[in-house]
Amino acid sequence: MRKFFPEKLSLYPIVDAVMKIITWNCNMAFRKKIDSIMLHQPDVLIIQECECVEKLIFKSSTQKPTDILWFGTNSHKGLAVLSFGNYKLSAMPNHNQDIQIIAPVSVSNGEQKFDLLAIWAHNPNDPDGRYVTQVWKAIHHYEGLLSSTQTILAGDFNSNAIWDRASRIGNHTDVVQFLEKRGIYSAYHLHHQQAQGKEHQPTFYLYKHLLKSYHLDYCFLSDDFAKQLLSVEVGDYDFWKQHSDHVPLIVMINDV
Repeated sequence: MRKFFPEKLSLYPIVDAVMKIITWNCNMAFRKKIDSIMLHQPDVLIIQECECVEKLIFKSSTQKPTDILWFGTNSHKGLAVLSFGNYKLSAMPNHNQDIQIIAPVSVSNGEQKFDLLAIWAHNPNDPDGRYVTQVWKAIHHYEGLLSSTQTILAGDFNSNAIWDRASRIGNHTDVVQFLEKRGIYSAYHLHHQQAQGKEHQPTFYLYKHLLKSYHLDYCFLSDDFAKQLLSVEVGDYDFWKQHSDHVPLIVMINDV
């Protein structure tokens, strides 16, 4: 049984048999910020701009993860996946090191197992494109994972349909359509019935400026998960701006 406490600590109804996935670009120093995200009692966390495992020294009062995986080359700023409770993680052996920083992870809780593609679309050294191009390359390289009946892609895509260029193959809309053809859908857009590029709730605030806001963080669910989708929440700007220029995306799914 899990309780959900949003930032302002108003109590949501208790829901049984729920899996909660949260993705958040923490803007570095996650060890100092984890307690805020733990108010939401996640099962799986995907954290961008997170320091490496050796630097993740938490307070004694902090709930400790069951497993932590970390990917990257900068020990201060990489991609972390953390699990809690009965959920366990294992890195898949087919990780393509050339696609930074997107990683295939197997997630299980003893009864359920699914494939997770954890995403931080950021590679300044790729001449083809540093942001959404990374996602475009990844979904082709890991296309075999996308055929699984239980697959989740979640993270900071650093992209939005408002920046599409028709002349460029692999823009944001291309990514969305590629996934939808394989029965994989954006949880936010599905739940809130909003179109890509027309999001009402931003997940990123440039320089933490309220008027420079964009929706850049996503969680895509394969059809089995999409049918069990309960809610999709976007963190409150006034609360999270003290921690990061991004707010968390919080997805709750019935166990399937």
